[in-house]
Amino acid sequence: MTDTPEISALRREYVAAGLHRHDMLADPLDQFRGWMHSALEAHPDDATSMTLATADADGWPSARIVLLKRFDSEGFCWFTDFRSEKGVQLEQNPKAELMFYWRGLERQVRVRGRVERLPYNDGETYFHQRPRGSQLSAAASTQSHAVDHRATLEQRVSELDQAYAGEVIPCPETWGGYCLIPHQYEFWQGRENRLHDRFRYTLVDGIWQLERLQP
Repeated sequence: MTDTPEISALRREYVAAGLHRHDMLADPLDQFRGWMHSALEAHPDDATSMTLATADADGWPSARIVLLKRFDSEGFCWFTDFRSEKGVQLEQNPKAELMFYWRGLERQVRVRGRVERLPYNDGETYFHQRPRGSQLSAAASTQSHAVDHRATLEQRVSELDQAYAGEVIPCPETWGGYCLIPHQYEFWQGRENRLHDRFRYTLVDGIWQLERLQP
């Protein structure tokens, strides 16, 4: 294939400082909080972008970028249309993994766990914090479903905007939040010569166990 770019020879060197066991906090949430703070300082526009990986009942995986909207002792939260591909898959198989990649810091974090829907009120509150245009798009679209033309979507948005002119747009019952409740974290720090540092936390009988992984 002569028109295929040659990518096998591309190289990138990692030069960040190392990650040692004594650097790792006892609670992975505290460790994540510190890394997120650094990411927000370095690249605030992209720090909360995360890959959400799900799988359907037959085991077929899918992944996409979503935005982290909250994280605390309850878990990691995001919002979407329940009828979307991810929503359908999470209904079939409520297990998922999140992955954060902060290129400028040469770091990534993986968080694995089970997923639960947030209460409707949580979704409604966040829905009304969004710009009106985002509310209209969410209410007019059946996410991940086929549509004949973009003009169809634009017409739905226009009609909805007129229907609620000067009024609050109601949050659809099909739209809301999810929360991933972690049982495993992995912190990865890029290192020179690909001898990366990796530490994994696993929840065992209510206690976080920490181990170093080979790169």
